[in-house]
Amino acid sequence: MKFFKKLLKIIIGLLVLFIVGVWLFSKTYHPNYNDEIKIKNLSEEVSIYFDDIGVPHIYAKNQKDAYMALGYVHAQDRLWQMELIRRIASGRLSEIFGEKLIRTDKLFSGLGIEEASEKTIANLDKNSPKYKLAMAYLDGLNQYIEEGKTPLEFTLVGVEKENYTLKDMYNVFGYMAFSFAIAHKTDPLLTEVNEKLGDTYFKELIGGESENLTIIKNEKNAALTGRFAKAINDLYDVLPISPFIGSNSWVIGADKTKNGKVIFANDPHIGFSQPSVWYQAHVTTPDYEMYGFHLALIPFPLLGHNKDYAFGLTMFENDDIDFYVEQENPENRNQYTSENRFIDYKLIEKRIKIKDRKDSVYEIKVSKHGPVMNGIIDHLDDERSIAMQWIYTKGKNQILDVAYEISHANNLSEFKKGASKLHAPGLNMMYGDAENNIAWFASGKLYTYRDSLYTKTYLDGASGKDEILGYLDFEENPQAVNPRWNYVYSANNQPDSVAGMLYPGYYLNEDRGKRIVNLLEPKNDWTKEDVAKMMFDVTSPNAPIIIADLIKSINQRDLSVSEKKAIYFLKNWKGNFEIEEVGPVIYNRMVYEFQKNTFADEMGKSYSQFANTPFIEKILPVQAKRVNSVWWDNIMTKDKIENKEDIINTSFKNAFAFLQNQLGGNVEDWTWKRVISVEYKHAVGEVAGLRKYFNVGPFVTAGGDQVINNQIYDIDSTGVYKVKAGPSTRRVVDFSDVENSFAIVPTGQSGRVFSKHYKDQAQKYLNGEFVKMKINQSEIERSKNLLVLKPKK
Repeated sequence: MKFFKKLLKIIIGLLVLFIVGVWLFSKTYHPNYNDEIKIKNLSEEVSIYFDDIGVPHIYAKNQKDAYMALGYVHAQDRLWQMELIRRIASGRLSEIFGEKLIRTDKLFSGLGIEEASEKTIANLDKNSPKYKLAMAYLDGLNQYIEEGKTPLEFTLVGVEKENYTLKDMYNVFGYMAFSFAIAHKTDPLLTEVNEKLGDTYFKELIGGESENLTIIKNEKNAALTGRFAKAINDLYDVLPISPFIGSNSWVIGADKTKNGKVIFANDPHIGFSQPSVWYQAHVTTPDYEMYGFHLALIPFPLLGHNKDYAFGLTMFENDDIDFYVEQENPENRNQYTSENRFIDYKLIEKRIKIKDRKDSVYEIKVSKHGPVMNGIIDHLDDERSIAMQWIYTKGKNQILDVAYEISHANNLSEFKKGASKLHAPGLNMMYGDAENNIAWFASGKLYTYRDSLYTKTYLDGASGKDEILGYLDFEENPQAVNPRWNYVYSANNQPDSVAGMLYPGYYLNEDRGKRIVNLLEPKNDWTKEDVAKMMFDVTSPNAPIIIADLIKSINQRDLSVSEKKAIYFLKNWKGNFEIEEVGPVIYNRMVYEFQKNTFADEMGKSYSQFANTPFIEKILPVQAKRVNSVWWDNIMTKDKIENKEDIINTSFKNAFAFLQNQLGGNVEDWTWKRVISVEYKHAVGEVAGLRKYFNVGPFVTAGGDQVINNQIYDIDSTGVYKVKAGPSTRRVVDFSDVENSFAIVPTGQSGRVFSKHYKDQAQKYLNGEFVKMKINQSEIERSKNLLVLKPKK
């Protein structure tokens, strides 16, 4: 008996030692929220209070010290995220993840991002405030690398830390600019439709772009100054950090709010990942204050507010990428034709380092339009040489100026000046202030071609007829300042005409824009609580209309009892994607079958490039309404010409049979919560044994694709909707009570897996709740967590 008691004590002792050891181990990977640390190049002491969700509130005597402190704490929480985004932009993921990332590295290293960064940096004003503050941020970041705790991921993956440079920062801007681009999937597909299927198919397809538009209206007024006044799909699937996709924003003027002050709302839609894309920080000095949301490696926030103004963004979705067919010299493939003469390509050698493998070396040919993308993008298997012209690498890059100026503006005029300097990516810059100004600027360098040119197919690189004719002045960009209707908004939908035309782009369908307008228009007593509720809205205004158009063609006489019940649920569905609803399950499957049966036979393998693009989403309501269409006939059935009724009845039967097999015989049990889920994935969470520790979720979530609470997923053969993107933050700023404005992010503030702020916002986010963005100093200073940075002599 004594032996067993002794053995039990030994086991308990070992267990306690193990638990203590694990705890001590985890503590070495915690962010440091409470300490005194000495760092170099700091002129005076900086106090950093961490609030109850882990947001640093930085109090410094000058901005240089403040940005050095920001770099330090940003690295403390998000160093691994910084490492990944640096490597994506420069094509260096294969160094740590191996050969599965070669295609991704080849694409990004071939876009010209690094070359554009080098050119920009060489011409920077080294005495400008933005340059000095950016360098101070990098100094703080690199000092953390040298002296701070190394994140666990570096150890697991086996990668050494490296200091960061200004080139890394500009490369991140380049990655951000590219991840907005939709042209890589759309232009090759439309070119193929035009060249292989012919004019009839092509014109009917692109004709749908100009229908079902909710257009963002332009109107410029004076500011108020008084106090009361596929292959790309495949690449994105393996990216370990989020691409930018869509967004909502609306700013409600004083005359439409209950308290007579502006209310600002913004929720940018970005690919979900862990950690969340935005890092929140509140910076205060005697001459500056901003509560901002920062991208990894970017010192100046792209979303932010203080007591005077708020700003944010959505994606403009303008067309800033064009593909040119280069006519090469048959005697020398290193030359191409330009207006009847041969010009040498610029040849650039690229080297990709690959973990546990020999380096991959390849050569890029660059024409006057840009890099030849054959071999860089796998689905460009055209025998012709296709060069990509991207305004980001052609125009003057002032993107650091933009970020600095919009976050350091003193009024609407200064904000507009900063917004006007953006060349790419195209962004809708949203603005509201305490003076009751509201504004929207579609920012980006816009340009014109000859009138008859359709720019979503390949252009002629040899003749000189398809070149850019001129650039628009920023005053000609779509914009609205203090419009009569007392609100501005953007949901990535079509902006009104500029320079006498609707500017071409890859705008998203009208659903979210239409819903925003429908909700904003009739109400004139908005509160921040109303706006918060609206941000969680899950109703599509167009889905019931599409269903009604489809149901008209279904022959209901021969349907079974269960099939009729499915029709009943569809007819009575209001377009709301709530978790207990049956309608969205049947609707999504019906849409999948309808689009596949309409387009896949003609498009063949290329249909995968068409599915789940903004283009097909815009065509859907138009095609559902059409009675006659060249696309109805299934070219695989030689002895029969199908019509609309044939396609829709086949689609409904297929959808019903699939759902019956997937979810059982009782239609009432086909609820949305059974098929939709979201999981916020960490790069190392792809390893099965680490998934439950690093990934957050999976969860059931309310919402759907192209509703205001936009949960973006693919509609595919699986019948399962795994959300891959959505609101990267929801944010509401009310200038009648600015100190109690609120926001939320999908998981948490910290990227350190052992931090209590790694996922402490996840359930609130799913529930549509918010947390306060604290800017009241006395409230902030009550925090128990204080990190003090002191000058190292």
